Amino acid sequence: MNRVAARMAIVLAVLLTAGCATVREARGGPGQRLDPWESWNRKVFAFNEELDAKVLKPVATAYSNIVPQLVRRGVDNFFGNFADAWSAVNNFLQGKAERGLADVIRVGTNSVFGVFGLLDVATEFGLDHQYEDFGQTLGTWGVGAGAYVVWPLFGPSTVRESVALPLDLSVSPALEFRDGASKYAISALRLVNTRANLLGAGRVVDDIALDKYTFVRDAYLQRRRSLVFDGDAPPTDAPEPDGPASAPATN
Repeated sequence: MNRVAARMAIVLAVLLTAGCATVREARGGPGQRLDPWESWNRKVFAFNEELDAKVLKPVATAYSNIVPQLVRRGVDNFFGNFADAWSAVNNFLQGKAERGLADVIRVGTNSVFGVFGLLDVATEFGLDHQYEDFGQTLGTWGVGAGAYVVWPLFGPSTVRESVALPLDLSVSPALEFRDGASKYAISALRLVNTRANLLGAGRVVDDIALDKYTFVRDAYLQRRRSLVFDGDAPPTDAPEPDGPASAPATN
């Protein structure tokens, strides 16, 4: 991790402590307890929506229309292979040796027989994606999610996931390139390709959500909690040790 990322991690670690304390001290409704910075978050959310509408979505739409689906699938697989390698590291850090070994085998299979990951041969052999990240690892270690936060461009997060973000983002094919232009190009391709994959989902959210901000926030928190507990999350309505007014668990 470079110096900037290291400093960011330290700052975010301080925010994690403050965010968890803020959530614990909040005494409003459940949404307020999870989202004590809602006023600021909504402003950032609105900025991201505007950026998406004017830049990201048009570019992603053009990319989806111009680039053949087969090529886009190869790009997905290529980036996914790096994500699988990072997933293996996190599975081992979480004490899930069997799943970590499965990730290692998956990466090796796709790298050798899938033309450096462009083809997803491993799935045909029954080795599916697991996609464990460092935010999930911190949750497994008992680090609470903390307050909900929305970051410019990166979107919804929590303080815990924000601490993990520099590490999670650093695992990319861009690491293989030394010159800045190539790094930026790979990162831009990753961003546009990811946004192109979400074009259909974005239309669904626009159609069904009365308050898009609340919908995205609640869906994000629920999904992250499910991922941390591998789909078997405990009840969220149990009181914490300091009494019934405590915030619900947000792991």
